[in-house]
Amino acid sequence: MTSPSRLPVLAGLPLAVGSGLAIPVQGRINGALGARLNDGIAAAAVSFSTGLLVMIVISLLLPRGRAGLANILPAVRNRAFPRIYVVAGAIGALFVFAQSFTVGILGVALFTVATVTGQTVSGLLVDRLGIGPAGKKSVTGIRIIGCILTIAAVAWAVSPRFSSAGAGDGVTGLLLPLLLPVAAGFLMSFQQAMNGTATLHYGTPIAATLVNFVAGCIVLWAAYAVKLALAGPANPLPGEWWYYLGGPMGCVFIGLGALLVRSLGVLVTGLGMIAGQLLGSLALDLALPAPGTIVAPATVLGTLLTLAAIILATLPWPRGALRRQWPVR
Repeated sequence: MTSPSRLPVLAGLPLAVGSGLAIPVQGRINGALGARLNDGIAAAAVSFSTGLLVMIVISLLLPRGRAGLANILPAVRNRAFPRIYVVAGAIGALFVFAQSFTVGILGVALFTVATVTGQTVSGLLVDRLGIGPAGKKSVTGIRIIGCILTIAAVAWAVSPRFSSAGAGDGVTGLLLPLLLPVAAGFLMSFQQAMNGTATLHYGTPIAATLVNFVAGCIVLWAAYAVKLALAGPANPLPGEWWYYLGGPMGCVFIGLGALLVRSLGVLVTGLGMIAGQLLGSLALDLALPAPGTIVAPATVLGTLLTLAAIILATLPWPRGALRRQWPVR
């Protein structure tokens, strides 16, 4: 087994930010496909299926992909890692479900803040427990401050869109819909940790990404079969090629996430992706604005503050900085 080599933080963090850039592009494409099909579950299933096809081709064509493919069954059979890690892709399916069922109720702003809050908190927890391949990482005061600043900065960046949330439903009406994206965001850190550990034993993130898409496809097509029986089929598939790029975009950030958690840890990888997500959203809103798009000063300043918060949480601060520290046992 050949393990992927560790990357220095200065090389890994820009890759995490770059992989996060694919998330808003994927969201824009999948949103358009869902509107065209008039079915969010069908759009998610199509997106995962195109991603699976891409990963199958890559796994068969590249020597490293074929080697990783050969390592999957032995690693699972020999219990090189807990077998539950094989279904990590179901968490990605849950995230898509959360998008499909709650964005229309909450609006994009509240959905983003909810998922970022869940992901940031669980990133600290996963690193502290040492679930990922990077091992245990101390929960320092600096890292906590960086996480709090990240959540506040994301809330500030998306605040111009808060008016699109279902404010008329009241706090009680929004509480239950908010729990789903918080839970999906919380589980995303565990997905990255599981993928990173699997990558270590497969020898390549290609195999881990392939397994993710297999699990996600199974969950989504099963959900679509239930929906089909209850509500009938979606609209016909569109002929334009760009509707099918959402899956390949998912291959980018799932694969890079699986590679980077060993070097950066789950928290920093997640924070880097959050920064890339905000930067990508800002670029899309400026270059290809959707109807109702708002690019206000708070959006730009909140994005910049997010980058500053991530740098704060990432830099190797002296051990005496904010003396309170919870050591790794």
